[in-house]
Amino acid sequence: MARLTITLSDERHRALREAAVRRGKTIGQLVEESLEFYGIKSARSAEALVARARARAGLTEQPALRLAVDETRAARRR
Repeated sequence: MARLTITLSDERHRALREAAVRRGKTIGQLVEESLEFYGIKSARSAEALVARARARAGLTEQPALRLAVDETRAARRR
């Protein structure tokens, strides 16, 4: 698993640490969940998502890709 160092203000770090404790999670788990929420995915998982969408909807590659991009953008705006 990769490690990452980021710089946060003391106030933001304290808030993140408190949120993790309240939820019974680690800071790393909260970051992972946030990235997932915002649609940050590896190319491989994005391709798998498109493949599942195609299989379910019976779409060819281009319409499925268009739908996946539209849905991802809509989710990011929420």
